[in-house]
Amino acid sequence: MAEAAHKETHGFQTEVKKLLQLMIHSLYSNKEIFLRELVSNAADAADKLRFRALSNDSLYENDGDLRVRLSVDKDAGTLTISDNGIGMTRDDVIEHLGTIAKSGTSEFFSKLSGDQARDSQLIGQFGVGFYSAFIVADKVTVRTRAAGEEASRGVEWQSEGEGEFTVADIEKSNRGTDVILHLKEDEKEFLDDWRLRSIIGKYSDHISIAVQMYKEEVAERDGPDGEKIPAEPAKWETINKATALWTRDKSEVSDEEYQEFYKHISHDYGDPLLWSHNKVEGKTEYTSLLYVPAKAPFDLWNREQSHGLKLYVQRVFIMDDAEQFMPTYLRFVKGVLDSNDLPLNVSREILQDNKVTQAMRQACTKKVLQMLERLASNDKDKYQNFWSEFGNVLKEGPAEDFSNREKIAGLLRFASTHEDSPAQTVSLDDYLGRMKEGQDKIYFITADSYQAAKASPHLEIFRKKGIEVLLMSDRIDEWLMSHLNEYKEKAFQPITRGELDLGELEDEQTKQAQQEAEKKVEGLTERVKKVLGDKVKEVKLSHRLIDSPACVVADEFGMSTQMLKLMQAAGQKVPEMTYHFELNPEHALVQVLAEMQDEEKFSQLAEVLFDQAALTEQGSLKDPASFVNRLNGLLIGLVK
Repeated sequence: MAEAAHKETHGFQTEVKKLLQLMIHSLYSNKEIFLRELVSNAADAADKLRFRALSNDSLYENDGDLRVRLSVDKDAGTLTISDNGIGMTRDDVIEHLGTIAKSGTSEFFSKLSGDQARDSQLIGQFGVGFYSAFIVADKVTVRTRAAGEEASRGVEWQSEGEGEFTVADIEKSNRGTDVILHLKEDEKEFLDDWRLRSIIGKYSDHISIAVQMYKEEVAERDGPDGEKIPAEPAKWETINKATALWTRDKSEVSDEEYQEFYKHISHDYGDPLLWSHNKVEGKTEYTSLLYVPAKAPFDLWNREQSHGLKLYVQRVFIMDDAEQFMPTYLRFVKGVLDSNDLPLNVSREILQDNKVTQAMRQACTKKVLQMLERLASNDKDKYQNFWSEFGNVLKEGPAEDFSNREKIAGLLRFASTHEDSPAQTVSLDDYLGRMKEGQDKIYFITADSYQAAKASPHLEIFRKKGIEVLLMSDRIDEWLMSHLNEYKEKAFQPITRGELDLGELEDEQTKQAQQEAEKKVEGLTERVKKVLGDKVKEVKLSHRLIDSPACVVADEFGMSTQMLKLMQAAGQKVPEMTYHFELNPEHALVQVLAEMQDEEKFSQLAEVLFDQAALTEQGSLKDPASFVNRLNGLLIGLVK
């Protein structure tokens, strides 16, 4: 090999430095995963070459037998993982081995606590990858050459896992990548042949690329019964099954194998929550293996981040992240699709409008929703854990997937006035089962927080009558409810908009008391409207309140307060909100206001009541100073 030339030293991205330190300390108890990660990367490189070679078979360079090889040098204390896959250029090496090109990185580091056990779980959600090599190595050397490049275009990357790495040009006769681990003194167990074979059997049996180790020559020897056992020549021996797991009958695949395959395709550290393996024959023929993770990744909320399934055609890898087969609201689903109907030269553009693609997408979507329905039915606690991780993503479904709207709605969970905390959620079926006799609507409220929703004065009449109200406080809820009008023929009704009509839930005794209370404050609404003017659309008496003197109510078909806030947060210009102002005629303050003859004090109290109601609804006031001055004026009058 020629001497390295054009050698440069680069500094690691800041996040890489942090990650390296965390990997070394937090994952030490499960250090053997480094081999799973490096073998998975090598297998991916082989898959990518196979795909690229579909349109240019010269990339094989007369070597089409793709494999991953492990070799040990006990004298040098090195373990080498080699592949003859796609390889890397100099630019690829600097980009992929010097940075973490993953969204959510800053959020990931903000959640680290310094507790090694907890941080190891977070690292698992983030994905470990190439940098796991430094768990067992104090120096890593990578030698690589991209397929199709000249031997002189080889690249050597080297680092001791501290602050920097070097990149140099080298001569490399064969394509692909060699990752050479210079093992730490106390990690020499990974030079043992049996130890390596057991790790590959545990983590990499399912990989469709052959993983090989060198078997030394064995001389002829005597058997236990005196028979001669023939000599065996030295050779590279395949130590994994090297059969794509999804092609095997599911009765032959253990749960442990399914779990390890999930870690291979997702680079997740933890086990999946559930999975489904299906072979479909008929108009379209394909095999699907779909996983729902147990934990959300850090880039879940980046809708632009690549997502989707690994696509194979007749067991030939075609692409990662084929998003055409899974709707965006199920972007957390991982897995593999292997089609017999798509062409090998299929592109993302062809997939977009392909009838086969559409049929597979519908079937995969249906399968995931069925998996979640079964989980929700059979294990409510486990489903609650899923909901805590992915619920807000699932809420995107009713707007995106009209054909499955009712199914998705059945999977939604909400806080409720009939539960004690936001962690205790109810399904819409739970709600329907508890509806009062005569109730024909599903009542809900949206607010900035669970506390704000639960304390809203709009709930007072519902509490008095024991009517359940769904409490919605996630930012997406207002948008969700604009696309979800009914469930099982029961309409959704926001309690903060429009007239409150409880229909058959009203009783004659209550109506009589309301009429008597209204007589006591006759003429009040006209006086208050004159004071407030254009600040309100109208002033009227309300019977939705029990303990509060007043509230503001949005138009039934107009924009809600929460939607206004969402649009403002998105930087959109929105019209000024004008509410209906409702007064509780049975409240002492309102009755005092009705009897008040001093017009200045009347105006002050009317303005204060309106500002209080607006503050409760909006969480802030445009002119808080004026509100405070009016309130102080009333207080001074009381103490004099």
